Amino acid sequence: MAEIKPLKFAHIVNPVCSPADSELGIAQPITFESISNARAFTKSAIQVEFYCVGYEEDQNVAPDFFERLPTLQRSVTDLQKFTTLKKYPIFKDVLSAVYEKTDADFLLYSNMDIALMPQFYNAVVQIIENEQCDALVVNRRGISKKYKYPNQLPLMYSEYGMPHPGFDCFIFKRTLLPQLILDDICLGVSFSEVAMIHNLIAFAEKLVLEDKLHLTFHIGTEVMPPLNTEYYTYNRTIYEKKIYPKLKPYLELKKFPYAMQPAYKRLLKWALNPSFRTHLMLEMEGKSLGRKLKYIFDSWRFSLLDK
Repeated sequence: MAEIKPLKFAHIVNPVCSPADSELGIAQPITFESISNARAFTKSAIQVEFYCVGYEEDQNVAPDFFERLPTLQRSVTDLQKFTTLKKYPIFKDVLSAVYEKTDADFLLYSNMDIALMPQFYNAVVQIIENEQCDALVVNRRGISKKYKYPNQLPLMYSEYGMPHPGFDCFIFKRTLLPQLILDDICLGVSFSEVAMIHNLIAFAEKLVLEDKLHLTFHIGTEVMPPLNTEYYTYNRTIYEKKIYPKLKPYLELKKFPYAMQPAYKRLLKWALNPSFRTHLMLEMEGKSLGRKLKYIFDSWRFSLLDK
C-alpha cells in the first residue's frame, strides 16, 4: 500500500519596518510570537516552511526562523504618481517570490497584523483533509486594543473576541497561483483582499470559508480602517477595470461563500461583507433567478408537448 505523503505548507509574510509605537509596530512582534508558538505546537508533525519578503529596510524585522527571500524591487509608487509616497508592495510580487522558492503543496499568506492561535496549522490541515478543498480562507476575530506585548498572548488567546467579515488569511494550492489574475493591485490597501477572494472563487475547485472557528485574531475590532483616498482609488480602479472583467466569466454564484444559504440570509451576509460588491452580487442573483425561471418555463412548455 502506497504511503500517503503529508501535506507541506509555505507561509509567506511581508514584514514592514515600523515605529514601535505604531499599530503595526505593536502588532508585528505579537504576530511573530504567535506564529512561533503555532510552529512549536505542531511538534514537527506538520511540514510548514516560513518565508518573509520585503524591501531592503525590512530585512531584519522577522525572526530568524523565517527564510528571507530576495528583496522586492518595485512598489506601487513605481507604477503611478501619488502625492503621498507609501511603499506598498504589489501582491503578485510577494506571492511569486514564495512560488518560485518552494515546492510546497499549499501557499499560505496572512497579513502582518493577524496573529495565529497555537492550533492554527493543525486545524488548517484537518479542514483541508476533511473538506478535500484546494483553497481555504480563515476569518479573524477582533479582540481588545488593550494588548500591547507578546507576553500577553495567553490573555489574547483566552479572549474570544468579535467576528470580522473581511479576509486576511489565504491558504491555497501552489498550482493555483499561475491562474490568479491580480494585475498590479497592492497590499496594505483595501481591495487587495477583494481581488484575492474573487480569484479563489473563480479558480479553486472547492473554496472553504472558515468563519466560525477561533483560529486567527487581530488587535482591535474595527471593520473598515481609515482610507487613504489615493491608494484606495488606485486599488479599486485596478480591481474594477482590470481584474474583475477578466474574472467575471469564471464567477458562478454557487461558488461564493454562503451561496447555499436561504436567499435573505446570503444577501444579508454579502451586503455586510466589505469584500463582496453588493451590486455585483445582485446582478449575479438576477441572472441565477432568470435561469431558474427559464428552466421552470421550459419544463412546463415541454411537458405540454408530451400531452
